[in-house]
Amino acid sequence: MNKDIIAFWGYPEKELINKTKIEYPNAKWVDLDIDFGAVDLKILPENYCVIIKNIYNNAMNLKDRIIKILAPIGKDKCDSAYFASEILKKSGFKVIQSVFEDVCPDIEKINIPISKSSLPLKEKIELITKNIVEQKDYSYLKSVKPQFGFWGVPPNDLSILELFPRETEVFGWCRAVEAGYPGDFQLESYVDADIPTVFFVQAFCSKSQLAKYLANKYEGLFIDVDGCSNASVRAKIEAFIKLR
Repeated sequence: MNKDIIAFWGYPEKELINKTKIEYPNAKWVDLDIDFGAVDLKILPENYCVIIKNIYNNAMNLKDRIIKILAPIGKDKCDSAYFASEILKKSGFKVIQSVFEDVCPDIEKINIPISKSSLPLKEKIELITKNIVEQKDYSYLKSVKPQFGFWGVPPNDLSILELFPRETEVFGWCRAVEAGYPGDFQLESYVDADIPTVFFVQAFCSKSQLAKYLANKYEGLFIDVDGCSNASVRAKIEAFIKLR
């Protein structure tokens, strides 16, 4: 089988993405963060971030097709990603490590039309992550006055996002990614204090400490989910939205 996939996770450095697109113009790009339903190979401990589990399971499942893996390992991702990049190297993959920690010069002037748009929240998150590779201009999207906020990373279970109204603004890592500064702590930490916000993280993720701190500071709802959401998690989000 010919290798035809450029695999990646997080937000690889822009120049690396563009250089790889030129080098492999016909390659298919696959985001290893996403749950494609691959069999859990039990490579990691049971109690571990499901996104990192996705990276391993997807990579191993697609090993014969992967040309190389673009692997963010700095503050733009996490230490677990660094460990994964090194272990995948030892497992026979060609891994190109990427550190994308540029700091935004002015977070008040960032370009984030998707995060502020009237699109459904699930579509917003999917479009933001898709645009890491596509790099299209979405400035034509109309903004909407936000009623709620969603802070965090793309959930493994994207159906959680369907609980939110269209008037939900995106904050956290997803907002920083759309702005083009995935490793900027100040941008990731920014939240509009006037908007009731759900602070979401995957269980066992190091971002939990920041999410919990911000949830306490802004009187928001802290949610951590291990893999797929359950009825209790959904009920908490629905109640928060209805009561606020």
